[in-house]
Amino acid sequence: MHKNSPIAMPPAQPAPAGRRKVPMLQPLRHKRYRQLWLANLFSNLGTWTQTFASAWLVASIPGSTHTSALVPAATYAPMLMFGLLAGVVADALPRPRLLFAVNAFMALAAAAMAALAASGRVSPAAVLALIFMMGTGSAFMWPAWQAAMSGLVQPEEVEAAASLNNLSFNLAATAGPALGGALFLWIGAAPLFLFNALSFAGLLLVYLDWMRDGDGETVPAARAQINWSGLRAGLLAACGSAPYRRLLRHTACIFGGAIAFSSLLPVYVRDVLHKESGVFGSLMASLGVGAILAAFALPELRVRFPRRHLLAGAVAVFGAMLIAVAMTRAWLPLMVLAAAGGMAWSAMVTTLNSTAQTSFPSEVRARTLSVYLMALALGQTAGSLLWGGAAELLGVPPALMLAGACLLLYALLLLRAPHGEPAGQCNL
Repeated sequence: MHKNSPIAMPPAQPAPAGRRKVPMLQPLRHKRYRQLWLANLFSNLGTWTQTFASAWLVASIPGSTHTSALVPAATYAPMLMFGLLAGVVADALPRPRLLFAVNAFMALAAAAMAALAASGRVSPAAVLALIFMMGTGSAFMWPAWQAAMSGLVQPEEVEAAASLNNLSFNLAATAGPALGGALFLWIGAAPLFLFNALSFAGLLLVYLDWMRDGDGETVPAARAQINWSGLRAGLLAACGSAPYRRLLRHTACIFGGAIAFSSLLPVYVRDVLHKESGVFGSLMASLGVGAILAAFALPELRVRFPRRHLLAGAVAVFGAMLIAVAMTRAWLPLMVLAAAGGMAWSAMVTTLNSTAQTSFPSEVRARTLSVYLMALALGQTAGSLLWGGAAELLGVPPALMLAGACLLLYALLLLRAPHGEPAGQCNL
């Protein structure tokens, strides 16, 4: 990534004092983390199969380009709406119990999507409404999930755990769309949605076992009430820290530009390449392949480069990928470009996530993480609407090029150290 970046990167800095390379697989030595990671891998496979099926199902319905871009918006808008409340709930309730309830709700929503698709009365509004329901479940799941997972490993293992979680996500992001692309024209969307509903079973069993053990079921008295003061405390903690405010700005801006790829890919395949679901699935899978490759390179890169420089390089690579995709029509080069984008996406996600997870103590971690996830949702929701509108007005390739140019400019801004901070610092 360093050699191929379109922006010249500064020379590698030595690893900061006390910072050492933690093997990516080391967090798996913790039994509870290992159980959740394996169950979540299967659940992620179902999620990505549904993500593919819902995006292509909406794109297959006659309508505007902008309607297709609403799929990511419907996914991430609930986090923007309910994110702060979700963080307060996650800090106030036993996390195993909360995660069980939320995942059961999402399984029911996925089953409802399967029933709708099987009925043959599919409309964009109905699909988007059910996607919004799934997104609502995710909004309440993610603060509790991230706080729980980071609490199951040692502090020095949090970045490795973030990489492992991202690896699980991206293994599924490779297999899910490839599976969906191969099966969509053969069996339709309903069985793919049903598979997602069933994929929650492993997680539900782990959460039940976790509750029976009583581990994580006791909530400290300071966290035991859901009230406005808890919500306010989390917001003040997150927004009262200048480095965390900077992290929130980076997150919203970066993912606001990067979401152009997944928002516009279905209509790019349909209207620009004039191809079917298999090509869409293969391009999504290529993004996942790149992210998997990045998972093995990132531990070494984190030791060699400050976080901000690594993030700037990843943003630049993703921006250049968007511009190149807009100018490419051949299938094989597009696969290579998507894989490069997947590597950059993985670096962006793990760098920002691990920074957010290690910024505050466990007592307020879920609430501050919910603010971070709201910033991510704001970027992805607004970006989906923006790039969908741009594609409607200008066409899909110009919209992709504009998004890529914005990311390249932001990468340059990232290379500037914050006021009063030496350029070699690791902070964002």
